[in-house]
Amino acid sequence: MPLTKIQDIENQVIPNLGHRNILINGAMGIAQRYTSKASVSSGDFFVVDRFGGYINAAGTWTLSQSTDVPSGEGFANSSKFDCTTANGSLSSGSELSFRQRIEGQNLQRLHKGTSSAKKTTVQFWVKSNKTGTYICELFDNDNSGRHIGKSYTISSANTWEHKTITFEGDTTGTLGNDNNTSLTLLWWLAAGSGLTSGTLQTSWGARDDTNRAVGNVNLADNTANEWYITGVQFEVGETATEFEHRSVQEEFQLCRRYYTQIDVGSTNGTILCSRFKDATNEYMGGLSLPVRMRNTATTSSYEVNRFHKPGISYDTISSMTVSSHTFDRIQINVVPNSNTTASDSRIGMLGSQNNDGYLIFDAEL
Repeated sequence: MPLTKIQDIENQVIPNLGHRNILINGAMGIAQRYTSKASVSSGDFFVVDRFGGYINAAGTWTLSQSTDVPSGEGFANSSKFDCTTANGSLSSGSELSFRQRIEGQNLQRLHKGTSSAKKTTVQFWVKSNKTGTYICELFDNDNSGRHIGKSYTISSANTWEHKTITFEGDTTGTLGNDNNTSLTLLWWLAAGSGLTSGTLQTSWGARDDTNRAVGNVNLADNTANEWYITGVQFEVGETATEFEHRSVQEEFQLCRRYYTQIDVGSTNGTILCSRFKDATNEYMGGLSLPVRMRNTATTSSYEVNRFHKPGISYDTISSMTVSSHTFDRIQINVVPNSNTTASDSRIGMLGSQNNDGYLIFDAEL
């Protein structure tokens, strides 16, 4: 019946159409670490921001941010796996997965572990030359690895296909309301018998690794194999809604909560942070981070190797350490190689002799 009164309009509940996607960087547009990384063959890795995975005895791969995307869907990038060394005979412990880990405080709307547990739906665009069955899994990091997996099929080689998978709500195992990993969403690409010898866990159940990737193809069996993914959305409910395209600025800031790279960006010394106070041989100063990070970040530096005090030419750095920091601010201690003693306090500047100098702050899950 049509609305005829102002009161009727005022009383309508308008659904929240924004912030539906629980995942970050689902359009694969942000890649701070690199846009391509070759010779990936073991351990944890990242492809683009927030999306990484794990590999063990499953060939060697080049990972990249690609511009191959489904036509007409508004995407500019995808994540690409390109097999460069094949493994056609997987061992029991072989695995290759693509994943995003999710903070518990971003998952409270799922009501997991209660009688009101919500169904969730993941949708994505996928493309590969290797057709067949693949497994997508939800893994509960808070409750001893409870998990549920669903299969999807790549039907046409080298063709972008849209997939939608709905997971049941789980009435067992609440998720921590904190900044730690509570759920991991995984796409299996290769798995040995230790992950495939059981029966696929298609409803929520206790961890059994043999049930996690049953029936998955071995994407690592040929150097011709490639796998692309983009347009990933994970939301509450059993209906896949239109993909939520965020602005580049918003997506970038969300990513920087987990990994922030501050660029120097100019030959022979761009100011990275100033107001260092000379304390005999050591300069100390604070640097505010561009976002509040998920946790206290680990730090590393690349090509930040130049230091300048007014009236003295650029000097190389003897040591640089982060002595203390919070989620959004750090203190850097710098000792130059020469001219380190001064009778008064001075202002100093950090920089690089190369174009690609930067500092990294990593608080990734």
